[in-house]
Amino acid sequence: MTETERYLYGLRNRGSKYGIERMQVFAEALGRPERRYPVIHVAGTNGKGSVCAMLEGIYRRAGYRTGLFTSPHLVRLGERIQVNRRPLTDAQIEAYVDRLRTVGEQLAINDPLDHPTFFEFMAGMAFLHFADEWVDVAVLETGLGGRLDATNVVDPEVSVITSIGLDHTDILGHTLAAIAGEKAGIIKPGRPVVIGCLPREAEAVIRETAAARGCVVHSVRETFGVEDNFPATNLEGDFQRRNAAVASLVVRLLQGRFPVTQAVAEAALQEVDWAGRWQRVRLADGRLLVLDSSHNPEGASALAHNLSHLASTTGRKPVILTGILGEERAAALLPVMARNASGLVLLQPDQPRALTPERLRTFIPADFAGEVRTGTVAGLFPAHGQCTAGGPDDTLVVAGSIYLVGEICARLFPDGVPGGGRFQDAV
Repeated sequence: MTETERYLYGLRNRGSKYGIERMQVFAEALGRPERRYPVIHVAGTNGKGSVCAMLEGIYRRAGYRTGLFTSPHLVRLGERIQVNRRPLTDAQIEAYVDRLRTVGEQLAINDPLDHPTFFEFMAGMAFLHFADEWVDVAVLETGLGGRLDATNVVDPEVSVITSIGLDHTDILGHTLAAIAGEKAGIIKPGRPVVIGCLPREAEAVIRETAAARGCVVHSVRETFGVEDNFPATNLEGDFQRRNAAVASLVVRLLQGRFPVTQAVAEAALQEVDWAGRWQRVRLADGRLLVLDSSHNPEGASALAHNLSHLASTTGRKPVILTGILGEERAAALLPVMARNASGLVLLQPDQPRALTPERLRTFIPADFAGEVRTGTVAGLFPAHGQCTAGGPDDTLVVAGSIYLVGEICARLFPDGVPGGGRFQDAV
């Protein structure tokens, strides 16, 4: 690990003080670089990363220079900050750390807690990089919630809320209305709002907040009607069509600022590059491996649909490899997996909140008849393109944590994931 990496990841050990005041001060100290280009700000329980990837792809295909900030990264830190889908290189990260470190240390002279957190530091790096690269438009994904998220220092062209579900309830609240209130925090006075297919309770909160701030709400349901009318995309799953509808509505709304033809938008949606979202890859032995980042209760319903469809097309249930962060998520995901799996392999991602395989077992329904094994990523993925799980005729699915997907990709595809250009630094 380099000195730069030790410094950056050491910021995580300082904690993650949830709030926005410190980020406001940090952005001011950097000269407010986020004000030098138009921003599309995207929040949501699920789908926000996919919507960001779709928007970036549409605008880049239309000839605009794009900035993209997402989290977490799967394999390389530079994936979080991209211009025209070129992730930051290690050398660029080191250069930005040199610039930002002095600013952060100056802010912490009187109180160490005033030093930016890891996420705030990366957000500041993104803001600067997009300004340095003179992007035409930046697409920013919130990290957690919205109201107090570090990205919420921006004044966007449009605020986007993709979905609302129960996740991070210990921080965001235990009801859909409470979580919607946190996501609605990205709504800025007078700025338009685009919403996806939200639960009625959540949508009411979003609309109330928007009305109070003088904002017009644009809904995919009102624009496209039934889901059969939603735009198509190369990303699999009905939920991805809902994401495509959100992205398309944003593009329609910003036609006056960023003209895009319908043909360009449709073509871009058919070539979205967003690895780890029900992504099919072939192992060295020819077996199908599906990489999926479904990781919370709302994502469980989409996972159930995709697993059922997979079994119907392959003629047998897959072996599912899973590792999960948090008991609330495990309680929602493991029953779905058990209903749709011939066997389960329990793993523990290298994350503090990851459940042990022994704890995961307690969430598997008692009537599950398949084999349950435990293992490690290193043991199951010994070399490039190889996996020891399952039998010679089994399809394999990885799901439950985006961090688990990243760990597996790092071992499976050291030279880059097929169809997943975002995994590698472009040099």
